[in-house]
Amino acid sequence: MEQKYLLDSNVVIGYLGNKLPLAGMRYISAIVNAVPNISAITKIEVLRFNTTPDSYRILQEFIATSVVYPISEKIVDMTINLCRQTKIKIPDAIIAATCLAEQMILLTRNIVDFKRLPDLRIENPWVAQ
Repeated sequence: MEQKYLLDSNVVIGYLGNKLPLAGMRYISAIVNAVPNISAITKIEVLRFNTTPDSYRILQEFIATSVVYPISEKIVDMTINLCRQTKIKIPDAIIAATCLAEQMILLTRNIVDFKRLPDLRIENPWVAQ
């Protein structure tokens, strides 16, 4: 089975804005070219910003080519458990629960908030892989 990755909002924004280091851009490009995976929360987070029409169009096009994982009942239950076990923001808990439910690795710059979840696999594309 091929490894799947879930892109956090900061990775989507960093990638589309060409703000990642070169190695990170190459790493994410390979994943994006294979079909990117995002949570419904990431879709909300990246589209909620007031931005230029061109930037908004680029974000919409990226999302249209992505697999957007909905917040299923399983993810809701896992989110509740994560929030009861550790201090984590609800959007981060939903993203973590999505990764755990779908057996994906989370790609994020936000290591601090996610490192308290021992079963969650995390990679930071801002750090050399």
